[in-house]
Amino acid sequence: MGDGMHSLSVSIVIPALNEELYLGSTIKAARAAFLALPPDQGASVEVLVVDNGSDDDTAEVARRNGAQVVFEPVRSVARARNAGARAASGALLVFLDADTFVPSSFGPRLMEWAVDGTCLGGAFDTEQRPRRPVLRAYLALWRWVGLVFGMAQGAAQFCGRDAFEALGGYDERLFMGEDVDFYWRMRRLARRCGKRTVLVREVRVVPSARRFDHWPLWKTLLWTNPMVVVGLGRWKAAWRGWHEAPPR
Repeated sequence: MGDGMHSLSVSIVIPALNEELYLGSTIKAARAAFLALPPDQGASVEVLVVDNGSDDDTAEVARRNGAQVVFEPVRSVARARNAGARAASGALLVFLDADTFVPSSFGPRLMEWAVDGTCLGGAFDTEQRPRRPVLRAYLALWRWVGLVFGMAQGAAQFCGRDAFEALGGYDERLFMGEDVDFYWRMRRLARRCGKRTVLVREVRVVPSARRFDHWPLWKTLLWTNPMVVVGLGRWKAAWRGWHEAPPR
């Protein structure tokens, strides 16, 4: 994706809807991950927060933490990701969820793949940490299924700008599962180009478990079932509670 670590420009795109409580920590952790790079492997990094119609102080929190704010009024994660990519200036695009913690090893590992000439893009594995043991076991099962079928989530995805534009960005017809769809399309593009995608398993990002900790079990089992996501992914009303009204 790049010719050298020292010259690579990185844009971190964070879609956010009413994320004032989580966003600051996410931005700080992401910046710290790139500060962990060795001096000879540095990169210019910008952070863009796409305010997706927030009613709280999401935009102000983003500015206080040094991020550029982009506004996308239509509440759709796919539209927010695409809006951020359009406003970004980096050659490497990193898409990070607003409530996801990245460890310090995220930056160095990402840069290794970013300059690998055989890699078109990829995603980082996730580590779910709900409080209830039954949910930890359930989510661990779906993680295994996802690894088998290449269902890389969008908590932390990345690709070069050229690849993003060739794919036409995230599918804005999808209101859920747009991240897995994007990764699958990226894999197909990589094969056509004689390249590959990578799911980074040795470094995991940690999404917030707030939904799983507060929702009744049936709701989590229903809304995290891939068959439900595939069947209802284009029905916006079905996912309003996931995107617009998660526990804060």
